[in-house]
Amino acid sequence: MLIRIVAMKRAISLRIAAMTLALVAMLLTACDHRTIYDRYESTALSGWEKNDTITFAIRPLKEAAAYRALLGVRTTDSYPFTSLTLIVEQEIMPAHRVLVDTICCELTDEQGKVLGDGIGYRQYQFEVRQLQLQEGDSLHVVVRHDMKREILPGICDVGIKLLKE
Repeated sequence: MLIRIVAMKRAISLRIAAMTLALVAMLLTACDHRTIYDRYESTALSGWEKNDTITFAIRPLKEAAAYRALLGVRTTDSYPFTSLTLIVEQEIMPAHRVLVDTICCELTDEQGKVLGDGIGYRQYQFEVRQLQLQEGDSLHVVVRHDMKREILPGICDVGIKLLKE
């Protein structure tokens, strides 16, 4: 009986050690040191109104480098169009330099095939621009849609990702 209890404790200890090792390995391989910022904000359930803006505040950067800004969009099947036009306004602080980009987001190809990933929600990512930022610079990013329709249904989330090149 005592030998059986010792064997069970050893087996449990080995399983815990194996799970811990697997978790550490996953965490180490999942880290992307190039990603500085990656955040999504939700739009209103009733639809994204033309005068609603989505804002992101990126803290002061630790080092000067070239950075790449990406725009993320998540849609549902209720989005009625094949493309989406978004205005991305980035203010670089403390210089108060403002950069404005109009991003034409193609959501389907010429045959109508969806270009995004996912089933219930479709996720897209679009290049905004490359930025040369200095140590201590921070960004205030504002995103709004530039579609003729006042309220856009089917846009769930909008995000900004900043990668160090």
